[in-house]
Amino acid sequence: MISFKRPAIFLSMAVLLSTLTACANGPAAKNLEQSLAADAKLQSNPAVFGETKNQEISTAPKIQLPADFPKEIPLYPNASLEEIKPANNSDNKSLTRWQSSDPSNFIANFYRSEFQNKNWQVLQQPKDDLEGAFEVQRNDLLLKVEIKPKSVTNNAPNQPQTATDILIEYAANSVDATKPNINTNSGTVSPSGDSQFIGPMLPDTNIAKSPNNAVNNEVEILEPTEFNDLNKVPPEWRKQIEDLAKLGILSIVSKPSNSDSGTTNNQEFAPDKIVTRREYARWLVAANNVMYANNPAKKIRLASTSTQPAFRDISAKDPDFPAIQGLAEAGLIPSNLSGDATAVLFRPDAPLTRENLLMWKVPLDTRQALPNANLEAVKQTWGFQDTEKIDPKALRAILADFQNAEQSNIRRVFGYTTLFQPKKAVTRAEAAAALSYFGLQNEGMSTTEALKLKGE
Repeated sequence: MISFKRPAIFLSMAVLLSTLTACANGPAAKNLEQSLAADAKLQSNPAVFGETKNQEISTAPKIQLPADFPKEIPLYPNASLEEIKPANNSDNKSLTRWQSSDPSNFIANFYRSEFQNKNWQVLQQPKDDLEGAFEVQRNDLLLKVEIKPKSVTNNAPNQPQTATDILIEYAANSVDATKPNINTNSGTVSPSGDSQFIGPMLPDTNIAKSPNNAVNNEVEILEPTEFNDLNKVPPEWRKQIEDLAKLGILSIVSKPSNSDSGTTNNQEFAPDKIVTRREYARWLVAANNVMYANNPAKKIRLASTSTQPAFRDISAKDPDFPAIQGLAEAGLIPSNLSGDATAVLFRPDAPLTRENLLMWKVPLDTRQALPNANLEAVKQTWGFQDTEKIDPKALRAILADFQNAEQSNIRRVFGYTTLFQPKKAVTRAEAAAALSYFGLQNEGMSTTEALKLKGE
């Protein structure tokens, strides 16, 4: 049967070809030719079969890293830069935010490996690989890398349902570019910063007067202070606090008035106000150095502003940096310098607690190694009912303070008590009372004696 159909097929094709040949110039032929022709749009805008062509092209400028971004900071390869927050004058910390489609554990493992292999000092790291923050430092660079997994809302086609934010915060303790350069060949300083400058120079009075300059090794020139509310101080402390004010130890930053004259409000000591860790550190250094003004061996050396900060929240530009860093360098407050890897923050504006007061002050009274101590020893000597609440780091100082008899800080400041309340905040009056005497029993220095030395 197939053999009978073949002649019919050939006959049909012959008729079709003859029709097309005969009507080559007719309208029907032209319509057929146009329908079979290639699309002109495909010639000007070719596309790969199976791909979808985006109709809109983003014109938003690509975010670029700042020129001063430290090159040693490791960057996760499969992450895009989303945001930049430059440093401000208060904390000198810059922040960049990155985003990656990779899981957070991949990113955490990458940074853990980078910090270990590149000899970073790891101050803190995530407890698990899901999320958390690395806090590291190397040379003069402080770095925090925070990993935050998140869900993607309104995700585009073919986009993952989850993403990971990477927050990179960094602060460099770099030399201020506005400071004059020192020409090591000529021994002179160029006011314009020109390293090739050679010639005589006038003395730099700004350096001599700078309160935080390492050359002076003084926080500031202590001047007597008059407080108008000392009548609120308990009578047994009033004379001592008045003497501390005369010695210029109790420096308090005055609040500017609303007038345009630049004057300040009257100085108030506010004895019942809670003292901050920052204030007490400043007063402690000033009191010790004034009490032992004629004994350099007992002074606390102030830190230079070029020193690597011991705490992440106290930069070299902080006005209290020389005192706080000086206490850390002397081992009088816990820090990574004293081997305490957990003390990476000083928390300057947090309240000073009773146990903090003892930990910082007692070593300046004894001037020797503190005795070994445990909870039982402190409980037997002081008889505190709440000994278990005391930080183990403070036990040695509290036990040593007991050995100072009537000149112990606890007896002079808190009186007789069977409750130490180690976490209770200290008032300004209590902090000043503790600083009115340094030393062991009858061999110490009081404010009265310090005023005599100042007069001489």
